[in-house]
Amino acid sequence: MSTTLPARIAILTVSDRASKGEYEDRGGPAAEDWLRRVITSPVEILRRITPDGRAEVAAELCDLADTWHADLILATGGTGPSPRDQTPEAMADVIKMDLPGFGEAMRVANGRVVATAILSRQSAGVRGKTLIITLPGSPNAIATSLEAIFAAVPYCLDLIGAGRIETDPAIIKAHRPKA
Repeated sequence: MSTTLPARIAILTVSDRASKGEYEDRGGPAAEDWLRRVITSPVEILRRITPDGRAEVAAELCDLADTWHADLILATGGTGPSPRDQTPEAMADVIKMDLPGFGEAMRVANGRVVATAILSRQSAGVRGKTLIITLPGSPNAIATSLEAIFAAVPYCLDLIGAGRIETDPAIIKAHRPKA
């Protein structure tokens, strides 16, 4: 009888103010709540907060992927055009494969809600057996983004050899090609 380990999902909030305790992290809890509503298979979720900045975010992404062995990392915040918003650059520094379709789909979905969605630089990529997705910091935009892309996430995890996740098809029907 084989035992399947729960998939490991890390949520990394990127915020100078939240990392200093000056601002309540709303993005991390919103992402976790969304995941717990949608995913039906066992998962282990770890939340961390890091300051903005390319080197800081890259170091956290590497630690979560290489040391904690996350199957999926959701990084919230730091995707705008302000000088401290360096999450996409940090992710680019640590991934081996870019998946631009994720960012395209998230911007289209958020663009239906707010005109400034075109300013957001969401993206995704693969580091080893870890899928990394960068999300906006707004709880509403996080939900809109995840709703736009999550049907593809379980199959992507399968393809890169990461942990398997199942979703509630009444909320998000995961797309996996028929065998």
